Amino acid sequence: MSHPLLSLQGITKRYPGVVANDGVSLVVQPGEIHAVLGENGAGKSTLMKIIYGAVKPDAGEIRFQGEAVHIRNPQEARRLGISMVFQHFSLFDTLSVAENVWLGLDKSFSLAQVTQRITDTASQYGLDIDPARPVHTLSVGEMQRVEIIRALLTNPQLLILDEPTSVLTPQAVEKLFVVLRQLASEGRSILYISHKLHEIRALCTACTVMRAGRVTGVCDPRQETNASLSQLMIGSLPPELGLRSYQPGPEVLSVRDLRLTRSDPFGVDLRGIDLQVRAGEVVGIAGVSGNGQRELLYALSGEDTRAARDSIQFQGQAMGHWGPERRRDLGLHFVPEERLGRGAVPSLSLAQNLLLTRHEAVSKRGGLGWLNLALLREQAQAIIARYQVKAAGPDAPARSLSGGNLQKFLVGREIEAAPKLLIVSQPTWGVDVGASAQIRAALLALRDAGCAVLVVSEELDELLELSDRLHVIANGRLSPALTREEASVSRIGAWMSGLWDAPAHDVAQQEVPHAAA
Repeated sequence: MSHPLLSLQGITKRYPGVVANDGVSLVVQPGEIHAVLGENGAGKSTLMKIIYGAVKPDAGEIRFQGEAVHIRNPQEARRLGISMVFQHFSLFDTLSVAENVWLGLDKSFSLAQVTQRITDTASQYGLDIDPARPVHTLSVGEMQRVEIIRALLTNPQLLILDEPTSVLTPQAVEKLFVVLRQLASEGRSILYISHKLHEIRALCTACTVMRAGRVTGVCDPRQETNASLSQLMIGSLPPELGLRSYQPGPEVLSVRDLRLTRSDPFGVDLRGIDLQVRAGEVVGIAGVSGNGQRELLYALSGEDTRAARDSIQFQGQAMGHWGPERRRDLGLHFVPEERLGRGAVPSLSLAQNLLLTRHEAVSKRGGLGWLNLALLREQAQAIIARYQVKAAGPDAPARSLSGGNLQKFLVGREIEAAPKLLIVSQPTWGVDVGASAQIRAALLALRDAGCAVLVVSEELDELLELSDRLHVIANGRLSPALTREEASVSRIGAWMSGLWDAPAHDVAQQEVPHAAA
């Protein structure tokens, strides 16, 4: 093939108050794994949606396999041979995995055939999923597996992946990379969006860097360092967190022998969970998505009140049966992994979204609740400024923000409430290196101020950077705690299979020194 597989020239897309793409040009060759790198809000996702037909450009030309094309919708994109895995999923909650995948495929396949293809593909690529499960029972990580499988089943010539490894174990990432390299060797091309710079350097053969909607550079990431890629992307190096002294205070959260049967047929039973978090420390929980994280977080946040009363204690008070509001009143705050829908109401403004967990602007007079809208806007504006959230202001709808900027706002909302215990799930999922550094620094500052912090994440580098002590969850069981010095990627990876009961020397033989990304 003498011409590029994909060529963009002068792509421009404007929204009210912002130019998402400003004259963007991009060339992807056959068999190329091409990274698109940039801060949250740089215009990457908009550009990918234009290629996939989900967004129409205001100006510019798209050529695919040498021919000028006007991609009016994702169905046309798939017919051309373009598939995309979105960071924020496009799945119907009430349908099964197989039915969701079937919607995007040629209807010449029966549902039974699609089900078998899902099973085969999941097994081949290490993305195990039950085709019969309703999507609403899946964790975020399991939903992402469905999206990846759905894209692979369309047999694409161009595969667009937006943060595909954010909820995969290191072993599963390696399996995925083998698949992607095989696809590239067959002449297929991949557009790869990730904020994991070490992944881009290991996998990709070309890289386009975007900033504020424009292309600011093209490079071969194999010739770059993490530091040089960071500088290309954000114009400076993110601050290093470094090692901190560790002086924990009294116990704030105590979980003892927590046992809960699954609340739905596809959930995970919690089996004898023991966990303690003290003031002035960060405790991390690692694990493959779908191993009990959701059930544990629901029990800790108060969304599931079935736990034995004494199995969960907050500063010595038994609270297993308490709901979220009563726990929040005592100082337990929670940032869920689902930003839109649970963390924020998409259609409400940032100021209005403060009311989900913050009630300082609510006063009661005569038995009625009165809202101080001016105070709400003032609080929202302070969070926007302090956490450098890129938004049109406190009245901007939550859905108008990029994923990383919304995450900074949600973390800021809970930190500014001065919690005694902050539980954060996937704090920097899909967040660029600059924003990740801000969020992690804010969590450590909170910890240094005496707050107890519990972080549940599938980003091992993040946990190893943040945690004073670290657990692994597998099959509804929680491992013993490891100190930061005892933890390594290989040990944690082995423990993700529930192998912490194996002799220590068996695990140690497999360990390699951890290199932070």
